[in-house]
Amino acid sequence: MSTATLSFRTSTEFAEQTKALADAFNMSSSDYVREAVREKNERLLKERMVFLSKHLSARHLAENEAMDASAGDGLA
Repeated sequence: MSTATLSFRTSTEFAEQTKALADAFNMSSSDYVREAVREKNERLLKERMVFLSKHLSARHLAENEAMDASAGDGLA
């Protein structure tokens, strides 16, 4: 697996808090941040899939209702 480096700026307070929490969980700061970002990414992807699923379900329901309404037009 190839690796890449991400870098971001943050306040000293945030960095110190992150390091302290990582230490409390016996993790390196990199592992702690990596896990936090992975969890955030997974949550956002799940939320996006739920949104798209609801959107597509609503569209599908509307199309089905439109087809059901046309069932009485004598063509079926």
